[in-house]
Amino acid sequence: MIRISQLKLPVEHTESQLKEKIAKELRIPVEQIQSYEIVKRSVDARKTPITFVYQLDVKTPQEKKILGRSRHNNIMSTKPVKYLFPEPGERPLKDRPVVVGSGPAGLFCGYMLAKHGYRPLILERGDEASVRKEKVDQFWKTGVLDLNSNVQFGEGGAGTFSDGKLNTLVKDPVGRNKEVLRLFVEAGAPSSILYEQKPHLGTDLLIEILQNLRSQIEDMGGEFRFRTQMTDLRIEGGQVTALQINGEEWHQAQVVILAIGHSARDTFSMLHQKPLLMQSKAFAVGVRIEHPQEMITRSQYGEHAPDILGAASYKLTHKGSDGRGVYSFCMCPGGYVVNASSEEERLAVNGMSYQARDGKNANSAVIVTVTPEDFRGYHQGEGDHILDGIAFQRRLEELAYRSCQGKVPVQLFQDFMKDRRSTDIGEVEPCIMGRFELANVREILPPVIGDAICEGVQAFGHRIHGFDRPDALISGVESRTSSPVRIVRDEEKASSIKGIYPCGEGAGYAGGITSAAMDGLLAAEAVCKKYMNFE
Repeated sequence: MIRISQLKLPVEHTESQLKEKIAKELRIPVEQIQSYEIVKRSVDARKTPITFVYQLDVKTPQEKKILGRSRHNNIMSTKPVKYLFPEPGERPLKDRPVVVGSGPAGLFCGYMLAKHGYRPLILERGDEASVRKEKVDQFWKTGVLDLNSNVQFGEGGAGTFSDGKLNTLVKDPVGRNKEVLRLFVEAGAPSSILYEQKPHLGTDLLIEILQNLRSQIEDMGGEFRFRTQMTDLRIEGGQVTALQINGEEWHQAQVVILAIGHSARDTFSMLHQKPLLMQSKAFAVGVRIEHPQEMITRSQYGEHAPDILGAASYKLTHKGSDGRGVYSFCMCPGGYVVNASSEEERLAVNGMSYQARDGKNANSAVIVTVTPEDFRGYHQGEGDHILDGIAFQRRLEELAYRSCQGKVPVQLFQDFMKDRRSTDIGEVEPCIMGRFELANVREILPPVIGDAICEGVQAFGHRIHGFDRPDALISGVESRTSSPVRIVRDEEKASSIKGIYPCGEGAGYAGGITSAAMDGLLAAEAVCKKYMNFE
């Protein structure tokens, strides 16, 4: 197989033009191209016309001849990496492995375990995706919150109500990334996610895909139980032997995969009482900022961007004068700011897009990194400071809730800069899922965070014209960027308690849908290497 890199064509090219370009690059007739596969496609908008940049794998009978005469670094031999699941181990399993959580890590771990004969039981504290969506819509309309079925909890995890980005920076020498994307396509995702540089699945499409994945897992012997929360663990001789469900039922288990998500704060508190090694870790907090999508697209692609490019995105970073990093996060082209709360009298926001990304505004988080030194002492309980980050998040969310009695607080950037309450909306109209009210978002944040955001947004204005416009909309508080704790695991991906395998974003080992799903595969591999299946 021959790999071609850096092959460029105008974005409105045809399929035949692509094939002709491949043939020209390889210096062979078109008829000698047996097949080709797009490995990656990105956009180069630095010059006009805007081009797609391809990386392709090509099959041709002229491979040896082409490689022998080629002197270009963009043409080389390649061998596709195929994901391989390990053979079952030798230790017998008395009980079915239990996967706690049905976010990306739990779902993909459960899928692999089911596929290879382990018949996993998957517990989810929230509802299945379709029911969950109804409850989330009702919450945004009325403010009535279901504590176990909301933007954070339920089938698909927090990523269900997001932009659904599928790109990751995780190194992948064994093919887990491609396997995750392939399984998404099998469940109904468009095949373009296999090669787009920045693939995404909007909330509307994700809900359908999640239901298909569940059906596949059930067909292979897995079982789902919704409205089912793990509330305790039984540990005997350093080994997990059972877990408690909903504070009542005990279920025998010698293997428990913890894919609990970054917002399972009550679960973290329970785990903190066990001999489970955990650590406090850095994360980031800040606000959401909204701009007209047309402004962002014009800045990124120019005045006459082809429709095929869709809504443009951005990724921005700035090192502040105090040394703190300020950066955009979870950018949602054509998206919505959403009330993402999961606890009474605490309010958090996030961003979400539908597959079409056709909302009138772009939004992203503008966040600042905080370390354990920043939130030391927030947790008032006895013992160490592992839960300080959770207490810090809660404090910010309590202030956000109180600022507008549970409505999302919104502020113009010009007023955020001057630390004063906004009284009018400018030309940027809010695109927010949930009730909102004008407020002073700046007063929710510690001064050092507010100051860093002001400096960062102004710096971003030098890179995207209008980013620091006075009527850009600020909303808060963005506090759930990643888990504030890490459950320590060893080289075999096991925790300090035998039989417990932490994985995904909540355990501190991922940062998005794809990386969490990849970590779920890794956890399934670890279980398989050690234990026999039931086949």
